Amino acid sequence: MQKKQLWELYKGRLYHDAGLELSVDSSRMNYADTFLSEMEPRLQKAYQEMTELEEGAVANADEQRMVGHYWLRAPELAPTAELGDEIRGALASVKAFAASVHQGNIAAPDNQKFVNLLVIGIGGSALGPQFVADSLGSARDRMRVFFFDNTDPDGMDKVVAEIGAGLKHTLAVVISKSGGTKETRNGMLEARRAFENAGLHFAAQAVAVTGCDSELDRTASQEGWLGTFPMWDWVGGRTSVTSAVGLLPAALQGIDVDRLLEGARLCDQSTRSRSTRENPAALLALSWYHTTKGKGARDMVLLPYKDRLILFSRYLQQLIMESLGKELDRDGNLVLQGITVYGNKGSTDQHAYVQQLREGVPNFFATFIEVLKDREGASFEVEPGATSGDYLSGFLQGTRSALYEKERESVTITIREITPATVGALIALYERAVGLYASLINVNAYHQPGVEAGKKAAGVVLKLQGEILEMLRRQPSREFTCEDLAMTLARPEEVETVFSILRHLAANPDHGIEMTAAPRIWESRFKARQK
Repeated sequence: MQKKQLWELYKGRLYHDAGLELSVDSSRMNYADTFLSEMEPRLQKAYQEMTELEEGAVANADEQRMVGHYWLRAPELAPTAELGDEIRGALASVKAFAASVHQGNIAAPDNQKFVNLLVIGIGGSALGPQFVADSLGSARDRMRVFFFDNTDPDGMDKVVAEIGAGLKHTLAVVISKSGGTKETRNGMLEARRAFENAGLHFAAQAVAVTGCDSELDRTASQEGWLGTFPMWDWVGGRTSVTSAVGLLPAALQGIDVDRLLEGARLCDQSTRSRSTRENPAALLALSWYHTTKGKGARDMVLLPYKDRLILFSRYLQQLIMESLGKELDRDGNLVLQGITVYGNKGSTDQHAYVQQLREGVPNFFATFIEVLKDREGASFEVEPGATSGDYLSGFLQGTRSALYEKERESVTITIREITPATVGALIALYERAVGLYASLINVNAYHQPGVEAGKKAAGVVLKLQGEILEMLRRQPSREFTCEDLAMTLARPEEVETVFSILRHLAANPDHGIEMTAAPRIWESRFKARQK
């Protein structure tokens, strides 16, 4: 297509929100002019379903729950006045608590101000707060933020070492809706041990974000933690960043959470439009449907040309893949749906995998995110007439054109600058796009049976580990191969799992298991260490 034709197509397809200074350009999506009109009946159905969801319909049928993350930035839309008051009260509590910490009224045991923040969570209870912290953080932050976002002991040791002596002035925020999520529970216990090893009392430096009367809520109450904040059952983890899950860490860091919520609220208003050409989330969802053929046929490569947005692809991986990756549709039909999301940042990507994107397997579509403002203040010229930021912009435009020349499709999202409002708008934009796309492909975006299956499978492995340890300790003088042990436990079908467990046990001193290596590793022998 000639550049003049592309310009006309650009003008015809560009969405721009002057208030948010946000644009969505789908002109590099090669759908026919009739595509929007053909999809309009299905989109109108999606809009109606979204309206019903916002009015309080049960959307998570597995757990008979409403899905109400939109109410978090517009409490007046909550289905009951009481629920709206709860949302407003939670926000007021978050802001009051953060102000008290900053003023030193809530302080460390030595009456000095808290200067560090340790956020303990997993999945949506970490990815959203991490994205907000990294995108909006600066040297002027009120508190320095650290994360336990896994159950990796070495990773947690690394974080504790980075905090160092500052642990005594560190406030811990533990985030878990049920309080029983094992990764978060483990992180809390590891943090508690680190505080105790430093001669500190964990409860005196901890707050919780959790469900009412959850295991974590009861622990915080019994131990006298500094506070608890609500995590409602109608807010899913991957859409919880505008609840206390994301707002409490952000407020403590010093981020303007009112502006974050305002950006999300304004974007929500735009994405409620039933005029498709005036709805940026609908334009995104349509682009996804076109390029993936409504069956996840292509991956989404996210290319944000801004260092501050490097964690956006990780955040969207969970939001999109956990919401859309479904075996069955809402009618029980086998569909195997989903969109794979990956990405890093521009122009780093041009030195990583853009070569394959342009000339290799055409199994993707790109999403460019452009930020017009380079930095605070003026830039100097790295060569006559060009700054570093000019080069970044040039690389984006060049890569977009280079991909299009090879018939690689892309969408470009442009914002003026990174602010709490624009970050909130990006979060809301993708939340709504996911919901609309899910309706178009007839899957439930608000449950995650595969995640629960993985948790159950992990529980089975840990139960088997307990049986292995009991058997080895009962016969401390005997050496077992993995096959011997699987047969002794009457679990011959689990021999590979038994072998994996034994290798892990032997690599760590905690359980006292020794390994005598054999030339063929699977024939190695294991026994309990003699005391």
